[in-house]
Amino acid sequence: MPHTIVTNTCEGVADCVDACPVACIHEGPGKNAKGTGWYWIDFSTCIDCGICLQVCPVEGAILPEERPELQKTP
Repeated sequence: MPHTIVTNTCEGVADCVDACPVACIHEGPGKNAKGTGWYWIDFSTCIDCGICLQVCPVEGAILPEERPELQKTP
């Protein structure tokens, strides 16, 4: 099951982008509710490795399950 980046919790740090072995994390357009940049996970590409969870410094920004209602996907 793919992971989810919670759009309104993400702070755009992007440590997850470089760490992802399958390049499934992409920058979202504009700002989120916090006024920061944000990223999203392509559920069809994610291999559920969990590396993004390990490297993200923002508590609760990435969830270990697919929750499309919490992640804005362009």
